[in-house]
Amino acid sequence: MLRTASCSASLTSASPFFRHFPLSYSSLSSSTGALRAPGRNLRRVASPSSTGRRVFLRRGLRVPSTAVRGVNRQLSRLSVRAVATQPAPSYPDVGQDEAEKLGFEKVSEEFISECKSKATLFKHKKTGCEVMSVSNEDENKVFGIVLRTPPKDSTGIPHILEHSVLCGSRKYPLKEPFVELLKGSLHTFLNAFTYPDRTCYPVASTNTKDFYNLVDVYLDAVFFPKCVDDVHTFQQEGWHYELNDPSEDISYKGVVFNEMKGVYSQPDNILGRIAQQANNTYGVDSGGDPKDIPNLTFEEFKDFHRKYYHPSNARIWFYGDDDPLQRLRILSEYLDMFEASPSRDTSKIEPQRLFSEPIRIVEKYPAARDGDLKKKNMVCINWLLSEKPLDLETQLALGFLDHLMLGTPASPLRKILLESGLGEALVSSGMSDELLQPQFSVGMKGVSEDNVQKVEELIMSTLKKLAEEGFESDAVEASMNTIEFSLRENNTGSFPRGLSLMLQSIAKWIYDMDPFEPLKYTEPLKALKARIAEEGSKAVFSPLIEQFILNNSHRVTIEMQPDPEKASQEEAEEKSILEKVKAGMTEEDLAELARATEELRLKQETPDPPEALRCVPSLNLSDIPKEPSYVPTEVGDINGVKVLRHDLFTNDIVYAEVVFDMGSLKHELLPLVPLFCQSLLEMGTKDLSFVQLNQLIGRKTGGISVYPLTSSVRGKDEPCSKIIVRGKSMAGRADDLFNLMNCLLQEVQFTDQQRFKQFVSQSIARMENRLRGSGHGVAAARMDAMLNIAGWMSEQMGGLSYLEFLRTLEKKVDEDWEGISSSLEEIRRSLLAKNGCIVNMTADGKSLTNIEKSLEKFLDLLPENPSGGLVTWDGRLPLRNEAIVIPTQVNYVGKAGNIYSTGYELDGSAYVISKHISNTWLWDRVRVSGGAYGGFCDFDSHSGVFSFLSYRDPNLLKTLDIYDGTGDFLRGLDVDQETLTKAIIGTIGDVDSYQLPDAKGYSSLMRHLLGVTDEERLRKREEILTTSLKDFKDFAEAIDVVRDNGVAVAVASAEDIDAANNARSNFFEVKKAL
Repeated sequence: MLRTASCSASLTSASPFFRHFPLSYSSLSSSTGALRAPGRNLRRVASPSSTGRRVFLRRGLRVPSTAVRGVNRQLSRLSVRAVATQPAPSYPDVGQDEAEKLGFEKVSEEFISECKSKATLFKHKKTGCEVMSVSNEDENKVFGIVLRTPPKDSTGIPHILEHSVLCGSRKYPLKEPFVELLKGSLHTFLNAFTYPDRTCYPVASTNTKDFYNLVDVYLDAVFFPKCVDDVHTFQQEGWHYELNDPSEDISYKGVVFNEMKGVYSQPDNILGRIAQQANNTYGVDSGGDPKDIPNLTFEEFKDFHRKYYHPSNARIWFYGDDDPLQRLRILSEYLDMFEASPSRDTSKIEPQRLFSEPIRIVEKYPAARDGDLKKKNMVCINWLLSEKPLDLETQLALGFLDHLMLGTPASPLRKILLESGLGEALVSSGMSDELLQPQFSVGMKGVSEDNVQKVEELIMSTLKKLAEEGFESDAVEASMNTIEFSLRENNTGSFPRGLSLMLQSIAKWIYDMDPFEPLKYTEPLKALKARIAEEGSKAVFSPLIEQFILNNSHRVTIEMQPDPEKASQEEAEEKSILEKVKAGMTEEDLAELARATEELRLKQETPDPPEALRCVPSLNLSDIPKEPSYVPTEVGDINGVKVLRHDLFTNDIVYAEVVFDMGSLKHELLPLVPLFCQSLLEMGTKDLSFVQLNQLIGRKTGGISVYPLTSSVRGKDEPCSKIIVRGKSMAGRADDLFNLMNCLLQEVQFTDQQRFKQFVSQSIARMENRLRGSGHGVAAARMDAMLNIAGWMSEQMGGLSYLEFLRTLEKKVDEDWEGISSSLEEIRRSLLAKNGCIVNMTADGKSLTNIEKSLEKFLDLLPENPSGGLVTWDGRLPLRNEAIVIPTQVNYVGKAGNIYSTGYELDGSAYVISKHISNTWLWDRVRVSGGAYGGFCDFDSHSGVFSFLSYRDPNLLKTLDIYDGTGDFLRGLDVDQETLTKAIIGTIGDVDSYQLPDAKGYSSLMRHLLGVTDEERLRKREEILTTSLKDFKDFAEAIDVVRDNGVAVAVASAEDIDAANNARSNFFEVKKAL
């Protein structure tokens, strides 16, 4: 698991192509992430200027429900590679006759030059199901089936069904074939997610055999799930009454129920939910409101599947280099079993009529009792932009406008709001067009009650001023370059490109519009550029602000007020409901409920028989390459600085990382490092304001980020601690890239006191939000800080200790700005030097040669040595069980220990074992039986720390007991060769995770920094491939150290922590955080 102690890197040219989904819910994905990438246990602490602007789904993490919202930004439908006009490559064709033999008609076919693909739209004649078949040279093949699933209430039917259909089907009648795929597949993506009006089931793999296995399991799950006949699945994934003994209290349990309790514990999510003021399907919560979920009946659940999970209501997507005819063969087997259904008509989404006048809503959100609650208000203004879907050119222009107003720290609307001092950070801000009608929102949190009205007025006056005056030409040029660079790069990170394209296409296709149109951006972009050139940007963008925002009466203003009583009131209401339920039961009823509770638990904890497991298709070890993939790496030297070069095709883009050592940094300066990184990117120089510098970066490059990174190094006491400056540009602008890097590093002045104070306020807001939404990450960082030096360093820069530092620093900015400014300069002097510097470059060979002079000039300007001598890092937090108190309805529970302390020596089998523990023992006990949204473990092979973590967990001590039983689970394990093979293959899937060229170069750099050689990688791979049952048994002794000498950290409610300390006298030391 990659530990990210704070938000994503501060890319000054943050990509405009990853816009938040309007509240969608992810199912789940795998767990351990063992050996996913060489740097998976590095702790990257990044500056926070782009908070919430770019979040990717990560394979291997159970993704928080609203995190899925970050997959696709406003213009993501345009994020495909720009290419020159050229003849279409020859791809396998499916003739009309061949299609008709399989029951399809070819509706249309186009070559999409933007993504170098031939796209064919087929229609299944019998059911009307539409299929987009996209053929190209991408080995990372993608399949997806999408259904319109509009709910009528907030009981969460679409969300619960999305979880449940993956729990066994006609051909695969075991408890959870989805988990079997996680265990033994080479998938590059395996998940499902629910939007407000549709449900998506996507998979991806680079292995063709594996890909078709995934496709078959998903098709069978969607159309023939067991859950519609099995009330136990409904109870497990949705909700049920739980009663262990008739003398005890009744409680609610269910995976989605607890997931949504976590969602509704976060103020930002509550704000987003309330903003959906509509009288169509968008007025209810497809994910489910915990107050409404228990109203859902099994009959309603079954009827929803019958009504909407039908080929007539489905859109199916294929993408990649596999045989397009084989795609149709697979589909025809399923689709031919069905007759046409009216579901395509009954599922249509009715548009929301625009309001005739604005409305205002005031709501409460649960808050802690401590602190100044008067300064914790939130205010957000939301506009529904149109009653009808917009044409692509208008959407493009609005997305461009969104980036101009909010996309970078220098964007005027964002800058003015943050510099006003009226609030701590932006909230729910930006354009969103993933649903039928586009919307725009902008707001602030951390607002005092006296300033709520001022924030509203400032938003409106700024928008009016932008409409009247327009944007600076440099800002427009910077945005245009950012857009064009992102289109050319088409960098979707670990997210498959084909899935990104599917989500772009489906945003129109799901509403019966042209699925090809969103993929073709060249002409609309050309037309927009021509309009700007001819008429000026003001003539293009001012009318958009006026028409869609200022003169738009459909305006919903939400004010959120903190309420320290709300959480306890909601708990009391739930308790009262359950007491009434129990009071209405006879003794026989209670005995039956206790019996049913035990029956469900027994079913959940009973493994599937071997014959059922064998029905899930899987690969053989013979399908797995015996050697790891190697990245071409040439190690050289320029002016005494080590340079790593990776000759890879990057579409004429240069990726560069400049690494500086933190070995001379004083201990007391460590917590300032993230703010130092942000200051480099968001303060000006003697000659350039920060806005000018920001725009220059946007005009000349694809973005620059600066962040600290720490990791333990196996076999060494001293941690790896670095500052990384990361940038990218077109090869012809490499000189600009290195000049700007030098400008940021050496010329930026730390003199803007008010901006720095904003950085501190934003960081506090971000950390507080992280505590509520990603408490498992905070717990993991805390445990690491107790167990190793690198963990302590990371926690000082991105954990609870960092939040405590920030709160003190906020007051100090006014009292001792000169001292803080001086400390920032001292950090710069401690870091910038040729001595200890490493440069990493990824591009094609010709470009690497051409940019050497630019790099040489950059390195010549660096000081020879850092100021001060080497510092010894030896800090750790005291070893103790700790409970961090926050207002929440669910908990995050962790326990960890260092298995190297037992004398355990690293073997590749550890990765297989840790993944198996997550996908069996923890999945069954913490998630399925315990009701948590997630339970998983992680082994950091660099430090030896083995961690258990749970996510949105209704339990606390019970979860810790499950962790402690892991050694006994391994000792009692009896797995056959087939099960073992699946575990091995699944681990190799993590090791060989699909990477784009920039990620390959970066991974090679991480291996270099940590001393991981190709010989060691080969040895570990051989150990993985030869893992035996004996290895599992032997590992039990090592993992017992977590039970016997480990530390536990929980992020939880005061009530649950009190109950735990009453049950086990003073088990936790209590620390209030919010």
